[in-house]
Amino acid sequence: MKNWQDNVCEALCTSLWLGYSPVAPGSVGSLPAALIFVLIDLSAPRQIQTLLIATALVATCMIAIPLGKWAEGHWKKKDPRYFVLDEHAGFWVTVFLFRVPSLALTVAWAFVATRVFDIIKPWPASEMESLPHGWGILTDDIIASLYAAAFLHVLAWCLPMLFGQ
Repeated sequence: MKNWQDNVCEALCTSLWLGYSPVAPGSVGSLPAALIFVLIDLSAPRQIQTLLIATALVATCMIAIPLGKWAEGHWKKKDPRYFVLDEHAGFWVTVFLFRVPSLALTVAWAFVATRVFDIIKPWPASEMESLPHGWGILTDDIIASLYAAAFLHVLAWCLPMLFGQ
């Protein structure tokens, strides 16, 4: 029987149970980060949006690292698929480093690029999974998102019409 602390940990790890999606749990579970980003963009003054995104990234990492150990014990698996806070952090890294004037295009491109690079895990992202607990769960997504942001910058430079420019 789970206690209330386990229920809270599970809710956080799974992004309010979205990580239990039978299809693409990482993508479904990272939707709240995209929604929060949209709310920041629509409601916060431009001059503090980057600070809010950085704060969301740091807060997500500070929650994900200690919860990683709990998650691995709870689901008895290294980097359990239901744990999706790392996908939130990845999205935050991408939008911290790459945005275009169009909110819709920023969200769409950042979401897709973040998910693709998280799935393919280019080196050294794939190596980071060997780190212990929350560090391994989180670090591979952070590195994959650095690749995603770099890819988006190159793509926007080469094909600006895809980004409304």
